Amino acid sequence: MPELTRADLQAIVERHLDTWQRHDVPALVGFHSADGIVESPMYGTRRGRAEIEEAYRAFFKSFPDARMDREAILIDPPNVAIFITVAATHGDDFFGLPATNKRLDIRSARFMQFDAAGVIVHERRIYDFTGVLLQLGVLRADRGGHVVGRSNGGKEQDAG
Repeated sequence: MPELTRADLQAIVERHLDTWQRHDVPALVGFHSADGIVESPMYGTRRGRAEIEEAYRAFFKSFPDARMDREAILIDPPNVAIFITVAATHGDDFFGLPATNKRLDIRSARFMQFDAAGVIVHERRIYDFTGVLLQLGVLRADRGGHVVGRSNGGKEQDAG
């Protein structure tokens, strides 16, 4: 099978981003190889389509209005780096935290490695998960942006 070109990967990534915007989980899972790996600060390391599907479903359930804005796509076959911002409202359970209806903005980089068939064999998602927890009110920070405590049932506690 011939190697994928930049144009091939650009087309695949554009379809992937469009599919993500529609929250089409079965189609998103189809972009990953059967034994693909996704590394995520939020959902840990996922192996295989079933585990990857669980992560997509959990995210879209917790953040049902999530939208992705693309900042840049860098392609060096067979690798792609995507820089995005996700905007969403916390509308359902998120790791045991009931919906807060708080808005999130998550700047993220995704590094994807594709095989010759054009499916993702490995994806690494990089973003500030502590920042997500701060935006949801799970953690608190001082005026300098340093995490100084966590919330526990509405009661503030020292982070240390």
